[in-house]
Formats: sequence, C-alpha cells, structure tokens
Amino acid sequence: MAAGRARPRGEERRAEILRAALEVIAERGYRGASLGAVAERVGLTQQGLLHYFPTKEALLVAVLEARDQWDAVPHGEWRLDLLGSLVEYNAMRPGIVQTFSALLGESVTDGHPARPFFTGRYEAVRASFAAVLRAEYGERLPGGLTPEAVAPLMVAVMDGLQYQWLLDPESVDMPGAFRAFLALLGAGPGQHLD
Repeated sequence: MAAGRARPRGEERRAEILRAALEVIAERGYRGASLGAVAERVGLTQQGLLHYFPTKEALLVAVLEARDQWDAVPHGEWRLDLLGSLVEYNAMRPGIVQTFSALLGESVTDGHPARPFFTGRYEAVRASFAAVLRAEYGERLPGGLTPEAVAPLMVAVMDGLQYQWLLDPESVDMPGAFRAFLALLGAGPGQHLD
C-alpha cells in the first residue's frame, strides 16, 4: 500500500475481525470459538460480523489465508536462510503460532472445515521446500536423499518444534533447534540423514 493512502474502513474492520478471531481460536480452539465471541471483541453484533464473514467456516479460512499472507515470500524466493528467519519471526508471535497449531491439530478430524486448507497448504509447502533444497544442494543432499524425501522432514521439524516450543518455551529454543537441523542438512561427507 502506498504511503499516505488510508485503507477503506471495510478493510480495516475485516483486519480487526481477523485479529480477534485469531485470539479467540487460540484461547478456545476452533470448535470452542463462536462468532458471538469474535463479534463481541470487535464491538459488533453477531449479525454485524456476518456482514463481513457469512459463516464461521468463511472466517476460519480467512484467518488461515491471512496468516499465510503475513508469512509470504514472493514465489520462488525462498532460501534456507529465509526459512531460519521465519522460525525466528514465529518465536516473536506466539499467539499466531498457537492459533495455527491448534487449528492444524483440530483439522485432522473428519469433516473439519480447515482440513482442505491444510491439505492443500502442506502439498504446496512440501513442493516449495523441495525446490529450496534442490536450489541449495542439487538432486541429492549430502546424506544421499532427494529434495522430495527431505521436504516432508523439514515441515515435520518446523511444526514439531512449534508444538514443543508452545508447551515449554523456556526449555525449547525453536530458532536454535531449527538452525541445528539446517546444519544437519549440510552435513559433510560420511554423515548421513537416514
């Protein structure tokens, strides 16, 4: 957005609702969060909230999409060092990480409205990570694995570290542990990932 240009009031209100929804979902989980609780936080009636988001599912998808927009890097510009920076950035915003993690955990249940979002998101993230690894290491990493074999491991490390950090932030250095994982990926000859 150009400097000096104000956002239209509707966009500001939508952004305010998304922030409130993040907070409510982080506190209560998706199933425990209500449109009424979100509306109350932003000083709206539930009917007023429905003007911006016609269903709870629409609000949930908008929250997830907004979270991904905050983390967005232009297509094709991810690098390993930027992934490390993303982990450091996440360590500064526990509420967003908590909301994402809670929704991710809930989304594995049948019929959860976030399941299609996370399924598609993980497919895209794995492909993106494989491209990052290929750009860094070529067709084989030092341990002999392909980028496609290591990409799901990177996702698992990032998400698993988030859960551990959320449970015990004093004991788990999320950025430090991820840097250690990146060092493991660059292991010298004779050291293996498998």
